[in-house]
Amino acid sequence: MFIFSACAGGPVNVPEDLSPAEIIQRAQEASDRNRYNVALQYYQVLRERNPDNNEMICTAEYEIAFIHYKQKDYAQAKDEFNALLERYEAPGGYNLPQEFKILANIVLKRIEEKENVRPFGKKEKKE
Repeated sequence: MFIFSACAGGPVNVPEDLSPAEIIQRAQEASDRNRYNVALQYYQVLRERNPDNNEMICTAEYEIAFIHYKQKDYAQAKDEFNALLERYEAPGGYNLPQEFKILANIVLKRIEEKENVRPFGKKEKKE
């Protein structure tokens, strides 16, 4: 599967023979370098190549949502974290890796806190 061609911020070529661990490693390296679009592409490939592996799906979905959080796209991140959490509520959800459920709830709480912060100097309106 030739998905992308390699360039700095554009599409990346993800070799067919990369293991899921190698794809995750490359995605993490890209994210650590603030190359979020590249990291997102790796996680999308991870999801596409492992459609029946719940651990890989949860990893990809959590990391994609977390990248959007780091980019301060809180609405997108919230939607994605909530979609991930819905997997845990579905039949068989108890078999999913629990760390992503825990982490998603932590980040959702942070988003809520950020959204509830009033701008400096503004007072709450009293009625």
